[in-house]
Amino acid sequence: ALPNAVIGAGMAMRFKAGLQPGDTVLINGATGVTGRVAVQLAKLYGAGRVIATGRNPESLRALLALGADEIISVQQAEEDFVAQIQAVHARSPVDVLIDYLWGHSAELLLHALRGTGACTHRVRFVSVGTMAGDVAALSGAILRSTDLQLSGSGLGSWPREQVNYLFTDLLPEALQWAAEGRLRIETVTIGLPDIERVWDMAVPAGKRLVVLI
Repeated sequence: ALPNAVIGAGMAMRFKAGLQPGDTVLINGATGVTGRVAVQLAKLYGAGRVIATGRNPESLRALLALGADEIISVQQAEEDFVAQIQAVHARSPVDVLIDYLWGHSAELLLHALRGTGACTHRVRFVSVGTMAGDVAALSGAILRSTDLQLSGSGLGSWPREQVNYLFTDLLPEALQWAAEGRLRIETVTIGLPDIERVWDMAVPAGKRLVVLI
């Protein structure tokens, strides 16, 4: 249950974002399984502050117990969402943005992080998922006025040495944290003889379905 979530979070933070101790990290779309793991890994990697966005109110509140310092709903009016992100960025400038949604959600974030014409703060924006759409419009004006490092994290984006590190260091480290109770993932289990039930199962948000063989 854990490796896929660690790959989707840890590789983005370690290599694409280059997360440093004390960084402020914003995780967009944090209420899913990988997002929940990302919140925890950000803190375990030394993030000073973690802001999490999501849709499901209950799942969003649960992130506070996993290490999120602030939660923001993406279900509110667009102008309110942008204003809240801008306020967060003004108080504690976002260093790293791990995005699991993309689409229009990413457009709103880029608008919120846009520089104001004076000195700006570099944001390392890493796209990991496209739950809100595969295409996002990037305004040339926003690109010119924002100190933005934009990259993606996924199969095909990592050089061989980083893939090797995934298996020799990153995954073993995460599994050790899980064994110690410092990294948590919630699962719903089902036995192989009951596999037909899977098609009609409603797996709760933020939980991973595991088939026991």
